[in-house]
Amino acid sequence: MTTTERDSVRRLTRIRTTPGACLLAALTLVSLPAFANAQARPRTTTTPQATTTATDLSNILEATARQVGPSIVQIFATTYSPGDAVVPRPSDLVTTQRGSGSGVIVDADGFILTNAHVVRGALRLRVELPLPANGQSILAGRSKTVTAEVVGLDLETDLAVLKVPEKNLPVLVLGDSDQLRAGQIVLAIGSPLGLNNSVSMGVVSAAARQLSPDSPMVYVQTDASINPGSSGGPLLDLAGHVVGINTMIASQAGGSEGLGFAAPSNIVRAVFDQIKKYGRVRRGEIGIRPQTLTATLAAGLHLSRDSGVILADVIPSSPAARAGLQPGDIVLAVDGKPMENGRQLTVTLYRHVVGDVVNLDVVRGDQTMKFPVAMAERPDAMDGLSDAVDPRENLVSRLGILGIDLDRDLAAKIGVVRVRNGVIVASTVAGAIDAREGGLALGDVIYAINKQPIARLGDLRKMIDSFKSGDAVVLQLERRGELLFLSFTVE
Repeated sequence: MTTTERDSVRRLTRIRTTPGACLLAALTLVSLPAFANAQARPRTTTTPQATTTATDLSNILEATARQVGPSIVQIFATTYSPGDAVVPRPSDLVTTQRGSGSGVIVDADGFILTNAHVVRGALRLRVELPLPANGQSILAGRSKTVTAEVVGLDLETDLAVLKVPEKNLPVLVLGDSDQLRAGQIVLAIGSPLGLNNSVSMGVVSAAARQLSPDSPMVYVQTDASINPGSSGGPLLDLAGHVVGINTMIASQAGGSEGLGFAAPSNIVRAVFDQIKKYGRVRRGEIGIRPQTLTATLAAGLHLSRDSGVILADVIPSSPAARAGLQPGDIVLAVDGKPMENGRQLTVTLYRHVVGDVVNLDVVRGDQTMKFPVAMAERPDAMDGLSDAVDPRENLVSRLGILGIDLDRDLAAKIGVVRVRNGVIVASTVAGAIDAREGGLALGDVIYAINKQPIARLGDLRKMIDSFKSGDAVVLQLERRGELLFLSFTVE
């Protein structure tokens, strides 16, 4: 065995036993008295029911993995990346980076779901499609590599739809993520670290995990092993239905620590249908600001109930206002589903698309009323901003962004209110630090570096390229109408 092989074995053996493996072990030890008296009994004495249950579960898992395998693909993306030189030569401004991820075929005409971060900014996309097996070999089966194009991206949910020039492909069905419950067994399949069609088992840790208090997006949390390269692969129930698209992990070491997150299939379905139809997501809203009704709110407002959702605001001229809703109304249910808090109402509405009609059960004073409200398109100031840039011309390599000069029209479109000159962040490129990690965000306007004003893209590029390793850099920018500093040390 070579040194490399020994190192690989050591890395693999560090992977801790998953809860799924513990479950299989537990199923074979159902009878605790029998286990306690095992020393006094012949070895032939077993617990048939426990053995049968474990075997049945194993057969179900194996059959599900075999059934879904032909519909899960590996995606190879060639993307733009910032150059590494301290003072880049022209050829260093744009370098290429190759990465891979996973995807799932959801339409026989060649439509594939994956994560937006897998394909964003790609120069070239290739998809490896599994081919029907000729025999029973346990080794990797045959495959076919084809080019793919991006139909559309949705950065808000980190989902993307690809199209390959193939027909009659095997598909997987999107299940109902609303039926998921904590403790339910699920499978995660993808290409972690490039190892295609790797299967891991776990449970649903939480059916609707919100990672940010002000975000309407929720995720399915699972302890099924998800690692870099698994992004875009499916999270499956034991019937082989896609209940989520694996999106991210929470990790201190960079690998799986049992904290994986998948976009729920019901949100995925709405995004896929819209991207397939329009090439983008048209998000709906009705123009309300819900707030959880508390006992203190109820006492101060002299309300007859102290639970549910109260409308803190109804935007004038919005669909909700035209339907007759008013601030102070208490929402009991949406389409018959009881609403317990403001977050639940926001998440429920988030799944609906433009044109959908939602029915709200509302209490106003001592009256209970019903209001049908049609979803209108939510305005998006950033929509199409990244479409106007060319990575070869707009890249600021050392920041990992694509920038556009601020002008009067763009300032009005994205709501710039504090600065008059600067560079708008139109997109980030592969590997850039995003706003969640203290980096730049889409729509940021950089107007100074170390107190030196920045008027145009050329000024920004020239100044940022002049810094040497170890220099302190402070960007001054406007973000959503507020000024802030963003500091870092050049590496």
